Amino acid sequence: MKKGLVITGETLTPAIVADFVRTEASKVSVSPSALKKIKAARVFLDKNSDKQIIYGVNTGYGPMVSRIIGKPQLEDLQLNLIRSHAVGAGDPIKEEYVLASMLDRLNTFAKGYSGVSTDLVERLVLYINHKIIPVVPEHGAVGTSGDLVQMAHVALGLIGEGDVFYKGKRQSAASALKKAGLAKDYTLKPKEGIAMINATSTMTGISSLLVSDAKQALDIALRAGTMGFELVRGFTDVISEELHEARPHKGQVAIAAQMRKLLKSSELLNKRADLHKRVELEDDVYKTPEHIQEVYSLRCIPQILGPISDILEKVTNDVETELNSVSDNPLVDLKNRQFLHGGNFHGDYIATAVDQLKISLVKMTMLSERRTNFFMSEKTNEMFTPFLNLNKPGLTLGLQGVQFVATSTTAQNQSFAFPHSVHSISTNAENQDVVSMGTDAALIGQKVLDNLYIVLAIELITLAQAVDVLQCKEKLSKASQELYENIREIFPAVTKDRSFTPELMKLAEHIRGDKKLRISSK
Repeated sequence: MKKGLVITGETLTPAIVADFVRTEASKVSVSPSALKKIKAARVFLDKNSDKQIIYGVNTGYGPMVSRIIGKPQLEDLQLNLIRSHAVGAGDPIKEEYVLASMLDRLNTFAKGYSGVSTDLVERLVLYINHKIIPVVPEHGAVGTSGDLVQMAHVALGLIGEGDVFYKGKRQSAASALKKAGLAKDYTLKPKEGIAMINATSTMTGISSLLVSDAKQALDIALRAGTMGFELVRGFTDVISEELHEARPHKGQVAIAAQMRKLLKSSELLNKRADLHKRVELEDDVYKTPEHIQEVYSLRCIPQILGPISDILEKVTNDVETELNSVSDNPLVDLKNRQFLHGGNFHGDYIATAVDQLKISLVKMTMLSERRTNFFMSEKTNEMFTPFLNLNKPGLTLGLQGVQFVATSTTAQNQSFAFPHSVHSISTNAENQDVVSMGTDAALIGQKVLDNLYIVLAIELITLAQAVDVLQCKEKLSKASQELYENIREIFPAVTKDRSFTPELMKLAEHIRGDKKLRISSK
């Protein structure tokens, strides 16, 4: 990102968006070819706006579409649209989400279908490069006709009104523009107001970052599960290539392959052939002290994380398609010299994708919590001290308290699992009678992801403590040793009872951003 991101309308990916918004010095520009298309579309719109009825250019909005607007009032129409819809409520959404949505909108404009001027494009580029981020409240979008309310707040900032975040402080747009040395206001031209807000940019921007963070979470969950499987001396046939090729779902096969790769150097795993040597079959019924099979949360990791991996790949593709799409209405179709009126602003693709992702993240949370429970419960694992106590069980409580946090956080995530995209409520005087709720789905996905990282951090604390109980670090695979050391750099072993909330949250934040913990999907 040091050389800057060139916007073409064709090449954005969730990973590029995440990298851009999380790199402080990142800069953006629009390619010359894209600017040429933008200019051509604007010329076509200007030539025809007084000859044809064009929705949102010389008509009212929504159910008021039959009200034709005179030419002297066309700029007022755009301004009124922005001011009337910039009425969101609640806490501001994350600055990185707003920046991502601005990047998405810029990429849409670069495709040359929106009919905006290069002046608006340049204004948007300036805001992105100066990191002037409009304050966007969380409540307001139904995700159909796009993210009208949220994007209206973005547009409000672009014209020099409302509040923005600039250099870490919330302030008026006018104040930020003055400090940045930019023009204090901008006058929207015909079509530019609706082009800014009639879009899926907010939900798509948020989803781009969710996808990036979810991939990291999947890698952590895979590493944690693999380490847990190793610590209980799992049987190698559980992850064997032959077993998983017999049920060749793409994700399942890939997860099992990654587990084999991570565990290649382990000295702890069991082989089924060795079990047969240790246990002699007799003519009567008797109980062997050997564990014949692992619990599902450890034995079925490929079968549980596999479909999650597949869904994440699909969601990533859907978000990438949306990033490089045109979600305006109407569109300027230069090829056929016409205006296209339709519903590309409908957010169901993103809403459905985010709901699928959200459900997968909840399942990942449940899997992590169950493994934590296994290691905490002496009666269940029959291997470890109660709550992995390293001192005096009964007098000291070990990790007993933090298990409650994992349980309660998982329960909250389960309550978020219901698909938000089915919560359609007709609005806009029945004009928007089936809506997507995509932005709210994405914001709920953010909460689910935050919770997941807390539960994963607790599982990692549990695993590191289990290593200390067994004193088996040297027998762990190289990958598990590295993970153990990574945990212990931030979270020391619990030998004496202590309050460690700050350490827990630091670890959760650390694993979210540590690129060393990523696993190649190749």
